[in-house]
Amino acid sequence: MEIKADGKDGSLILLKQGAEARVFESTFVGKRSIVKERFSKKYRHPSLDSKITLKRLNAEARCMTKARRLGVFTPVLYAVDPVLHTLTFEYVEGLSIKDIFLGFGSSGVIEEQMGDIAMQIGDAIGKLHDGGLIHGDLTTSNMLIRSSTNQLVLIDFGLSFTSTLPEDKAVDLYVLERALLSMHSSCGNVMDQILAAYRKSSKQWSSTLNKLADVRQRGRKRTMVG
Repeated sequence: MEIKADGKDGSLILLKQGAEARVFESTFVGKRSIVKERFSKKYRHPSLDSKITLKRLNAEARCMTKARRLGVFTPVLYAVDPVLHTLTFEYVEGLSIKDIFLGFGSSGVIEEQMGDIAMQIGDAIGKLHDGGLIHGDLTTSNMLIRSSTNQLVLIDFGLSFTSTLPEDKAVDLYVLERALLSMHSSCGNVMDQILAAYRKSSKQWSSTLNKLADVRQRGRKRTMVG
């Protein structure tokens, strides 16, 4: 079963659609909210598809909840609907880090603001990793700055999983590094600042950053072969 967005009463407004899910703006008990629907895959058997979709839905909800327990700001989860395969959570007012950093490209880098953002990113990832949680999609699109508090909020835990392996943590950081290099080259050494904050936040930073060096090396070799 899938939810419908007809737009007639404004109850569901489609914001974006990816390969796995659709994201809508809506309301929940009078509060502005986000509804994320994991839709069915027609190439799978219906019963298998439902089981897989529900498993991933519940995993995402658990990872969001665990992140909050670890002290990382995420949207408040309001509801999980196992029939419609939806998560409903709070609407976070604020810009994405992607938009903020792209703004630096046209207006010039605001060093103090970038330093504060980098510190918050590194601190948040360190808390996740020490708690055995891998985000899985650390891009600047999945990070918001809440307007009212200037706090970093991590979103989209759809690829998240639990792991204590330094390799998995290093790949998490590498995904972010590649995103910064491809999208935000005008921001200079922001990854260095993030890693400095990560060292302060994580008690296990040494093994992770040693693995990050290996992951970078493999990435460079793949680039050369390609």
